[in-house]
Amino acid sequence: MHLTGKTALVTGSTSGIGLGIAERLAAAGANILLNGFGDAGAALAEVGRHGGKVAHHPADMSSPEAIAEMIAYAEHEFGGVDILVNNAGIQHVAPVEAFPVERWDAIIAINLSAVFHTTRLALPGMRRRGWGRIVNIASAHGMVGSEQKAAYVAAKHGVVGLTKVVALETAREPITCNAICPGWVLTPLVQKQIDDRIAAGTPAEQARHDLLAEKQPSLEFVTPEQLGELALFLCGEGAAQVRGAAWNVDGGWLAR
Repeated sequence: MHLTGKTALVTGSTSGIGLGIAERLAAAGANILLNGFGDAGAALAEVGRHGGKVAHHPADMSSPEAIAEMIAYAEHEFGGVDILVNNAGIQHVAPVEAFPVERWDAIIAINLSAVFHTTRLALPGMRRRGWGRIVNIASAHGMVGSEQKAAYVAAKHGVVGLTKVVALETAREPITCNAICPGWVLTPLVQKQIDDRIAAGTPAEQARHDLLAEKQPSLEFVTPEQLGELALFLCGEGAAQVRGAAWNVDGGWLAR
């Protein structure tokens, strides 16, 4: 329970990766501020069973004003943000020449610009309190590209770059900034890609296998629980000199 007394803000945490990370940090004693458009009641109950203080803020991560309101809420209700996990993300798949401009703008806003806004607003409080951890959920697509994912790949590469800059700017402080780069995790975003294959006529098990086989040599999905364990490690003293890392958890994807 080494995070007792710390407050973690996890964006996009009403389901999937974000919820898995929020649960693990809560189990380690942290108070949790959830965020997201999913079932907030269920997420609050799931995280709240660990006994710490938990709340939900519905900030739209594409809005700098809403993000500022969420950080202000965290300061007022929790005394600040000690651990910031930038997880919120959306996806759209299309060739570059057919990529809808509004989808590009939305993906860059939520997947990249929101990371900048939460970080710039949370850092002053971390500095005042003399401690902080920033964990950015990037992607294997923050290191390599894939067809038809221009906005997502661009945003996740940006997250990895921003992570390095923040790590350098905080290098002589007890504040760290690192990125986790998951491969395929069976989130709603990934399930939609499997469903699209099924809709095109591929049997369900084959669709799942084919998606994994294209990228992930282990042929197994990364789990939110595994990512939660890594996020917890990055918040601990053992990771005090892990700074600016882009840590892939990808079943061998980037080893190819």
